[in-house]
Amino acid sequence: MSGKKPAEWQSGTVTSQDGTRISFFGAGRGPGLVVIPGNNRCAHHYQALTQALSDTYSVHVIDRRGRGLSGPQGPDYSIETEADDALAVMDRTGAQMLFGHSYGGLVTLHVGLRRKVSALMAYEPAVSIGGGFPSSWLPSFTRLLNEGKHTAAMATFLKATRLAPIGDAPTPVFRALAFLLLLGTDGRETRAMMPTTPPEMNEIFRLDSDGSRYAGVDSPTLLLGGEKTPAYVTDVLPRLARVVPDARHVILPGLDHNAPDLNAPDVVAEQIRTFAQERLPGERTHHTG
Repeated sequence: MSGKKPAEWQSGTVTSQDGTRISFFGAGRGPGLVVIPGNNRCAHHYQALTQALSDTYSVHVIDRRGRGLSGPQGPDYSIETEADDALAVMDRTGAQMLFGHSYGGLVTLHVGLRRKVSALMAYEPAVSIGGGFPSSWLPSFTRLLNEGKHTAAMATFLKATRLAPIGDAPTPVFRALAFLLLLGTDGRETRAMMPTTPPEMNEIFRLDSDGSRYAGVDSPTLLLGGEKTPAYVTDVLPRLARVVPDARHVILPGLDHNAPDLNAPDVVAEQIRTFAQERLPGERTHHTG
């Protein structure tokens, strides 16, 4: 424990290009960093990451569409509307750095296709190359969700994506985990977010490619992954690092898919800080250790 006083958590809103209200939260001082959360995650899930960076950076975490006080995804939802939202927050805050987690990492890359930033960082971006991202589960998930069977839908998601750190367990284990997730502190919030999953997954599948589009990312790029995450997610990282002109990838030992938001925010924060400071040598920071 550092004993560091918790940073004050402040809120703001912007209006995105299509008129949708986008809420964001943040804390800290120094150069601006926008954080884009993953699927089924809200801004508050990244409070520990924000706290770990708040003495070095002014961190702004977006509540993506369908979450918190932000507006709905809308009928014309796409990765580009998400990029519009992030750019609006960057313009409002003056931030020149980006970090995205999972689906938020995919959004981050698409922001990078539209704007050069000082440092672009992503933890296990949800990029599908050559059909690598599993898709056969989505119709069942969507049907169960529409029938109001949230636990069964969540179990389907957890078993298919294998992102929960329990390996290839029997289906009843995933149902029990889903039940606990939806019963817990964030259960009501998670249920409310679940309808955002099909449109987001459909964007991942629609954008499946050989990865060459990301050669257009003209920013210093850090691609992070965890050793314990399924290979279909982390195998993308070295391929992206070869495509993006100024990129490198790092696989962090002992970490899984939820390192930024749950299991190792301090470790991820240190990777962010080190990379950003390499790219901002002229910036004065306030890191106190």
